[in-house]
Amino acid sequence: MFQFMLLFSRQGKIRLQKWYTATSQKEKRKITRDLVTMVLSRKPKMCSFLEYRDIKVVYKRYASLYFCVGMDNDDNELVALEVIHRYVELLDKYFGSVCELDIIFNFEKAYFMLDELLIGGEVQETSKKNVLKAISAQDLLQEEGEKPHTTLEDIGLS
Repeated sequence: MFQFMLLFSRQGKIRLQKWYTATSQKEKRKITRDLVTMVLSRKPKMCSFLEYRDIKVVYKRYASLYFCVGMDNDDNELVALEVIHRYVELLDKYFGSVCELDIIFNFEKAYFMLDELLIGGEVQETSKKNVLKAISAQDLLQEEGEKPHTTLEDIGLS
């Protein structure tokens, strides 16, 4: 089971964080600070797996973003790499070629996509097609909600 997922830039700025275990804010900040420092100090040719306290950490760099997952010690690291890759593929499909600015300005879409992929730290949906379908449906609902309505339309007379 995943305990958290972090996305951060090469400068160490957190762009997205999702926690799946109950953790205090103080502990979250400490873990985040420690992991960002550890990951950014590693050389590109080094292994993408770390041990931090009783957590196994798996990370992968795509362009200017690091995708970092904390998981239980008995979980498979390759599954975490696959989930990270699947998430990046979803972001790429939705945004064209995803970049850090897409995450910054559309963070709600990035969170929604992550929630469609993972729930409670477990993989919920493996099909890219199904996740993108859910996101398209949400986009339609959002567009309908943004259209101005008249009072007559609200009561069904127009």
